[in-house]
Amino acid sequence: MIVVTGATGHYGRKVVEGLISRVPASNLDVSVRDPEKATGLTAKGIRVEKASFAEPATLAAAFDGAEQVLLVSANVLGDEAIRLHGSAIQAAKDAGVKRILYTSHQAASPTSKVAFARDHAATEELLKASGVDFVSLRNGFYAESSLYQLGGIQATGKLALPGDGNVSWTLRDDLAQAAVSALINTSLFQGITAPLTASRTYTFAEIAGLAAGALNREVVFELISAETYRQAALQRGFPEPMVGMLLSMFAAIHDNEFNIVTPTLERVLMRKPAEYQAVLMPYLTNGGVPQAH
Repeated sequence: MIVVTGATGHYGRKVVEGLISRVPASNLDVSVRDPEKATGLTAKGIRVEKASFAEPATLAAAFDGAEQVLLVSANVLGDEAIRLHGSAIQAAKDAGVKRILYTSHQAASPTSKVAFARDHAATEELLKASGVDFVSLRNGFYAESSLYQLGGIQATGKLALPGDGNVSWTLRDDLAQAAVSALINTSLFQGITAPLTASRTYTFAEIAGLAAGALNREVVFELISAETYRQAALQRGFPEPMVGMLLSMFAAIHDNEFNIVTPTLERVLMRKPAEYQAVLMPYLTNGGVPQAH
């Protein structure tokens, strides 16, 4: 049996959709914090368990009888993220799970400038220490996450950011398909994977150029100071901790932490990963609102 956590999120739901076409529903369970959001999965015959990384007792029930568990990383940072991931890994081990898959990041490193990359590296150490067979899926930087930096690019014709550099922006759908393949073919990966990335990188300046072509108007890329960006982000309603994380992300981008391309994802998909335009064009035609992928 396979258990997928975070199954109502964009990534987890795509993984479940991919699995249900390849394994019987009776061999697939999902773990979610809010079962009301998973009624569509229940209708497909998938067992839905209410569970949270913060409540180990609920995980014990959700993981009972599972051979494989896909742990979708928690949407928090720092010590809290590592604590929650450790709790989930221990619960899987205690339940007798034979194989744990974890959604890491292409740039996971204890020396990264950005917190989430350090968190993923620390979680990978917990996986190594668990004694359970594991796969750490070093997913490329979600292309969808870049859209939140584009702001009102259609109206202003300007993209103003505090840093730039090459990033292998990778579609979430492609990464979910890779996870499906790894769950179905247990010999595909072992341990920490090579980065699962798109076939090329883009800078934000290049993204501005793509937007200009799509909108048939000038779009200017402008480098601004960290403080100017901070004030603008706070005015847009971003919480201070998120702003700090974003500034560290741009510092990491400037240092080429995400300037990584490998052929691994292409080999798994048996096709070229989708191009960045696959998320940019719907964003631009939808009035600057990121689409749910």
